[in-house]
Amino acid sequence: MSIARVEQSGRQEPTSEDILQQMEKILASDEFHAPERGRQFFRFVVTETLCGRSQFLKAFTIANEIFGRETSFDAQNDPVVRIEAGRIRRGLERYYLVAGQADAVIITIPKGGYVPHFEYAQAQPARNARSVTVDTSPDISISRPLPVLRLAIAGAAVLIIAAALSFAIATGLLGRLASSGNQAAALPPDPIVVVDAFQFDASDNDAADIAQGLRDEVIGQLAKFEDIIVVADASKANHRSATGYTLQGNVQRDGDRLRAISRLVRRSDATVIWANNYDANLSAKSILQIQADIGQDIAIAVAQPYGAIFVSDTNEIARPSGEEGGAYDCMLAYYSYRRTMDLATHNAARDCLQQATDRFPRSATSWALLSLIYLDEMRFHYKLGGPPAPNAQRQAADAASRATAIDPNNIRALQAVMLVSFFANDLDTALKAGAAAYAQNANDTEVAGEYGLRLAMSGNWQSGCELISAAVNKNAGPKGYYEVGMALCAQMRGNLQAAELWSRMSDLQYNPMHRLVLMSILGAEGKTAEALQQRDWLNANAPALMKDIPREIGLRLQRKQDQDQFLSGLRSLGVAAGQPSSPAG
Repeated sequence: MSIARVEQSGRQEPTSEDILQQMEKILASDEFHAPERGRQFFRFVVTETLCGRSQFLKAFTIANEIFGRETSFDAQNDPVVRIEAGRIRRGLERYYLVAGQADAVIITIPKGGYVPHFEYAQAQPARNARSVTVDTSPDISISRPLPVLRLAIAGAAVLIIAAALSFAIATGLLGRLASSGNQAAALPPDPIVVVDAFQFDASDNDAADIAQGLRDEVIGQLAKFEDIIVVADASKANHRSATGYTLQGNVQRDGDRLRAISRLVRRSDATVIWANNYDANLSAKSILQIQADIGQDIAIAVAQPYGAIFVSDTNEIARPSGEEGGAYDCMLAYYSYRRTMDLATHNAARDCLQQATDRFPRSATSWALLSLIYLDEMRFHYKLGGPPAPNAQRQAADAASRATAIDPNNIRALQAVMLVSFFANDLDTALKAGAAAYAQNANDTEVAGEYGLRLAMSGNWQSGCELISAAVNKNAGPKGYYEVGMALCAQMRGNLQAAELWSRMSDLQYNPMHRLVLMSILGAEGKTAEALQQRDWLNANAPALMKDIPREIGLRLQRKQDQDQFLSGLRSLGVAAGQPSSPAG
């Protein structure tokens, strides 16, 4: 018979039998969303801990046992274990939110390691818990005590603690609570998205359940994007907000055929700025999986950095307006600039963000975007015109530091730290920041794509290219930006035909580096005439780049063998070693 253990604190720990039963219950639940290798990961860390081998649960051990990595595995350059651990933590969070509210045993994997923690569910005194209430439907609210570091269940109320910390961060709540009184009021408004009740055929009870479940899934997925505020009760939204949207939906069912229709409406003028239909076969997938897939697709289409919300209002360059929406205007100005990549939009976005950080000094996102703007003055100077700004890298680092000091978990701040550190050749800091940002919200395609690029260019091509590919498949922006990453991935594995196809799919006008990649690939393929056309274009339009190719490549490809492979395609043209010259013969 299993005997319960007692912690040093005096609390009784679950028995091994109870823990194993709870593990199997979680793995059997449709609410635990994890791929097969994630399930193997979860089972492995639980059983190894129960066998007394928790001290061996390191990234290296797990990578070898679960992911088949070789003994040369480097956890700093290959984040596969950290990424999967983040997915398992999110899967456990969802399980206890939805299916496991009344479970007696709580299993978590605390951040900072891979050793699971086991405890019996115990009620926590409400007087010590600082909490906020988040509306998840017109009739349901969930109280989230933010500083407590474990889950607790008290009667019918569910207190989401450590596992839901990232949720509170993603909805912007933690940043607001961290600033007290007048400081909280000094934060700029984020765009508000009201998620209406999804419509359905009143005579179809199954459709009603599907519509409610899909709406709940959409709310949960949207809440992971911290650049927006998600509201489930329309009566509590500020309808006077100039940055407000309503997400509407309709569910139709015909036998096993399901169609979900969704549209995003701008409240200021009732304009439909985005709409899409999603079809599914109820006999091929479970309803829960269909709801999860469609909910994720809707959230990404609407709220990703180049999604419907952030594209619809950027036809004109946004400038500070003197109104409360100024910081949001500056965010739009940043995305407008990244789509066009020219000097006029760059300067407009930089000036706007400088004023926004003056007006809203507690806005971590504004500081993070300003950091990225400064960094571009160094890394894209040949596109923007003129020599590199002398203080650009230092200004970028200072702004990123300000962003993380305000909110160390802000996803844009982590993105800024990742890029600033990468171009300062601090790969350890860059990849750690990228992994942390990706763990916050894997659906943020800009973070996933940029992190994938940094991983790949650091030499971890396998994991990096997987993330870049996922970003491309989710229509990550700017248009053509990540396609050039796919071209590099194919080039480095020796598939030059695929590399050329990807390179031509990238936006060759967006950045001269894209043409340099194509020229290298064409040179490696022996397509000299076509490669020289790219050389001539670069000589005419980006002479600064052509004069310093080895340095520019060295800033991006961190391993010498990768640099040599890239430059070999240029050397066949006589281009790589400084001023370009005509190839021999």
